[in-house]
Amino acid sequence: MATDLTGKIALVTGGGQGVGQGIALAMAGAGASVVLFGRTLAKLEVTAAMITERGGKALTVAGDVASADDLGAAVQAAVDGFGGVDILVNNAQVVPNGPLEKVTDEAFLAGFTTGPLAVLRLMKLVRPIMAARGGGVIFTLVSSAGIRWDMAGYGAYGSVKQAIRPLTRAAASEWGGDNIRVLNIAPHAKSPGLLYWMEKNPEEAEAFFRTIPLRRVGECEDIGRGVVALCGADLSYLTGATIPLDGGQANFD
Repeated sequence: MATDLTGKIALVTGGGQGVGQGIALAMAGAGASVVLFGRTLAKLEVTAAMITERGGKALTVAGDVASADDLGAAVQAAVDGFGGVDILVNNAQVVPNGPLEKVTDEAFLAGFTTGPLAVLRLMKLVRPIMAARGGGVIFTLVSSAGIRWDMAGYGAYGSVKQAIRPLTRAAASEWGGDNIRVLNIAPHAKSPGLLYWMEKNPEEAEAFFRTIPLRRVGECEDIGRGVVALCGADLSYLTGATIPLDGGQANFD
């Protein structure tokens, strides 16, 4: 049976493109009202129009996950526009890339500010709202980059993603009594970021894709449908875990 999110309100950061857009579309398709937050209003409006065309409800909030004020405004917009937040999707993040010697302090700090710090801020903002509404689900997008077979060129990227996982475990432990579940999602999907990486690193990409047991990279809405399923009552006993939606490639054991 398909998961029904009618009456639920989802806040999705980075909802203007890629995996964030795929999750937003899937949430709306399951009946949720969706708040789209991101830096580029035009991209958010495209996603909102797609949701509306499919019969769903969406509103857009332009802002930067690096700004505590902007995060607060996004949550307030969800409360004012739809009545609260039941599902939070932490998707937007600026990540540092490249060999360690080429990663600047500014890029590394930006990764932590838009990653673990933004996640912590948003989780703390929505927690009392979710608790008052009887519970909720928080998802954060992480990566298998931190457990690669070859970390060369991925140390900074992997570290800012891996730093999120203990926050998820802690929130799941501390807020379970409020019926708030907290999960990490580690996806492989045809996002703009992955497509750019494939273009710049064709040989590495080909070798990487051969390690995916299903022999394909998922569509962004594949990830979205998986996230929607995790919101359902049948999986309500699952929390504190990292879920790879990657065709079987990663091993987080």
